[in-house]
Amino acid sequence: MTHRIKILHKEKLNHNVIQFRFEKPEGFSFVAGQATELTLDAPKQMGPSPFTFTCLNTKPYLELTTKIYYERHGLTSLLAEKQVGESVIITDPWDSFVNKGPGIFIAGGAGITPFLAILRQLKVDNNIGNSYLFFSNKTGKDIFLKDELTSLLGKRYINILTQDPSAKKERLNEEFFTKHISNFDQPFYLCGPPGFAESIQKDLTKLGAKQDLVVVSF
Repeated sequence: MTHRIKILHKEKLNHNVIQFRFEKPEGFSFVAGQATELTLDAPKQMGPSPFTFTCLNTKPYLELTTKIYYERHGLTSLLAEKQVGESVIITDPWDSFVNKGPGIFIAGGAGITPFLAILRQLKVDNNIGNSYLFFSNKTGKDIFLKDELTSLLGKRYINILTQDPSAKKERLNEEFFTKHISNFDQPFYLCGPPGFAESIQKDLTKLGAKQDLVVVSF
């Protein structure tokens, strides 16, 4: 089933990430980690394309947070041109990530968006435990929602900058995980650009992570 929903709020979180809030259709319900397929039909038809809900179901609106690829002139760049009051089409929710409880969240760039609702839900449930978030970006200007993530996780929220000349350059690899993770018998959540999750999954498996506890979105 599809739903036409209007944009209620639009906010830039950094130079290429925008948070959208939409009308919530009557009876629409989802759980943290679920996604939808979004389609634009005006002024140009584009999609469908998957987006994970970043708010909780208890909110009176739907929230999607997305990186805008302006240079591709595709769906996200057209979505960025949409204004409050204009509409998009979404599908009923479907499972993207399954919430397996507190664990290690490893995100590359906009790959963090599927984790936002899960982390928020764990916090509401008083079940965030000793969860960690390793958030990899090219430079500091790519980071977004830093204050909220720090509030959720404290020192267990760690930024990794791979190309920032003013920061220590690090990589999410076997050496990094050996240094920062002592328990590999827990859930791991992976999401990032092409090749990101596959590479990290191999490193984690070598270090003892169990396949049934590694949740991947490619």
